[in-house]
Amino acid sequence: MIPVTKTFLPPKAEYQAILDRAWDTGWVTNRGVLVRELEEKLKDHLAVPNLIATTNGTIALQVAIKALGLSGEIITTSFSYVATTSSIVWENCTPVFVDIHPEYLTIDETKIEAAITSKTSAILATHVYGNPCNVETIDAIAKKHNLKVIYDAAHCFGVKHKGTSIFNYGDVSICSFHATKIFHTGEGGALITKDPDLHYKLYYHHNFGHKGQEDFEGLGINAKMSEFQAAMGLAVLPYIDEIVSERKRVIKFYRENLPEFKTVKIREGTSWNYSYYPVLFEDEEMLLKVKKKLEANQIFPRRYFYPSLNQLAYLDSEKKSVSDKIATKVLCLPNYSNLDESILKTVCLLVNEVS
Repeated sequence: MIPVTKTFLPPKAEYQAILDRAWDTGWVTNRGVLVRELEEKLKDHLAVPNLIATTNGTIALQVAIKALGLSGEIITTSFSYVATTSSIVWENCTPVFVDIHPEYLTIDETKIEAAITSKTSAILATHVYGNPCNVETIDAIAKKHNLKVIYDAAHCFGVKHKGTSIFNYGDVSICSFHATKIFHTGEGGALITKDPDLHYKLYYHHNFGHKGQEDFEGLGINAKMSEFQAAMGLAVLPYIDEIVSERKRVIKFYRENLPEFKTVKIREGTSWNYSYYPVLFEDEEMLLKVKKKLEANQIFPRRYFYPSLNQLAYLDSEKKSVSDKIATKVLCLPNYSNLDESILKTVCLLVNEVS
């Protein structure tokens, strides 16, 4: 079976050697030495000033919304994973969807201002497939209207925009370290901000509100990463250049052998991480034919993202013409380390054969 992605697993002995450090002390959670070491190494690798490791990326979004004190309406994108929208709703805010750019697939910054009302408190935008939003324009809009900005940068490990980590844009960026991501801790995520005061709020919010053992700074939740997760991250991190290089190799093959098919347009000035390879078919009928053909040969692509989030059953939202259309015709092809060229040839052969 060929999945859409496969978890990179470091040599078991290397993971075990790191894990033994926690095992020997018996300290397996509550921000042990491995979590703190991973945070420092990630700050250095990503060139960010502050980073808090969390147990997953979704709770990082929820903590960010809480720490910024958001209420009312949050302008967001309808083309993202469901966690982007569900986190807004979970924190008792209302998502207001703005359509996406037809080529970059990120939120259409030219349509944001029209969605702003007296109830708007923030913009929560997604860097889609690791492809950055128009961060400069979004920043200008936010400053003009006194809004906060959160970036769902779940796919963006290692991405740079004009030489700067994409995580350094906005008030807060979150990343996912899920097992399917380029860098992973099995499950996990991170909160990143340049603001030291906001970092302090994010920190106590993610750790029950603790200020020392017996005092509390304020409201908190348990979003901490465990030592088991951190050990995996510390074992994976030395291989990150190899992982990115492998995914780049796969995407290069697809580009050369599927030249007739559109994919996401990477924004100018971006150092991309090659995290996904989405193919945009003419329509949903063609997508379903290709998907069926691949699955019949034990190759399992993914409709990612589908459906457009404005169509979620628990929301009452209007249609978004571009997002609705893109969601019906985008299919992510297999992309992971050590994906054999013979498999890639088969994928391309089958896609070309059907279409």
